[in-house]
Amino acid sequence: MEFLKLLEVIRTPFLDTVFQFFTFFGEEMIFMIIAMAFFWCIDKKTGYLLLYVSFLGNIINTFLKLVFLVPRPWVLDKDFTIVESARAGATGYSFPSGHTQNSAGMFFGITWARKELWIRIVCVALALLVAFSRMYLGVHTPADVLVSLGVALLLVAVAYPLLNRAWDNAKWFTPLIALLLAAGAALILYIELVPMPANAIAQFSLDCYESGYKMVGGAVGFAVVLWLERKYINFSVKAVWWAQLLKLVLGLGVVIAVRMLLKAPLLSLFGGHNIGNGLRYFLMVLVGGALWPLTFKFFGKLGQKKAQAA
Repeated sequence: MEFLKLLEVIRTPFLDTVFQFFTFFGEEMIFMIIAMAFFWCIDKKTGYLLLYVSFLGNIINTFLKLVFLVPRPWVLDKDFTIVESARAGATGYSFPSGHTQNSAGMFFGITWARKELWIRIVCVALALLVAFSRMYLGVHTPADVLVSLGVALLLVAVAYPLLNRAWDNAKWFTPLIALLLAAGAALILYIELVPMPANAIAQFSLDCYESGYKMVGGAVGFAVVLWLERKYINFSVKAVWWAQLLKLVLGLGVVIAVRMLLKAPLLSLFGGHNIGNGLRYFLMVLVGGALWPLTFKFFGKLGQKKAQAA
């Protein structure tokens, strides 16, 4: 808390805006844009890595939040203030940091997969800036962000070589997916079978339950997509630049529509239980990973005649 209080003293409206901007790189929407850009348009293998590390990392993150039940800094110290614009994104418990986990898993994954020095420098800088922004804004402690950085780095370091090996020998996908699904099953069992402790903060726990079901639903969707896409679809990421942009924008629109439009009906179908959220994220991943790529042959043909004529 002492370090956060030092940061509290140096806050200014300008710095508040700057670090609120950088913290946005830990949001789910930014992850979706960057991960799907890689998966659909740049390098499918890197896309798979980013998705795998994200789902497994966030399952671990949610599990740790529910085990340690560390309140947010403003709960620990009633005199401590946060930057109010960050409050809406600070859901669940404090330890470890979900935003840091999201950004570090994504940017460390890109750093590991890409050889260009400038890309690596930018990605590492962004991961660290997101981590620092969470402390500056007053929503996480140094322990929160350091553990998330460590978990993300460890996951990328383990997953990247295994995914490379699996790309050449499909049997290596089995332990990767088994680990992902086992972690997801353990989290759901913990949520459903372990009573909320007496020292729990109800809203923080409920936020974690929702996040947990979302990530597990997405993880199951990822496993299905990996099987379907590798066995039956095997799409190509190649297309002219404007067709790539069209493919990305329209595809994100479809996935976001599933995310937004199915929330109310699925929750209603399951009586408000988070199974509805899990199914919603399963369908999001299925649509983005298997159904939307069925259109890629069409996008790949766009601009071909013009290019051949030239």
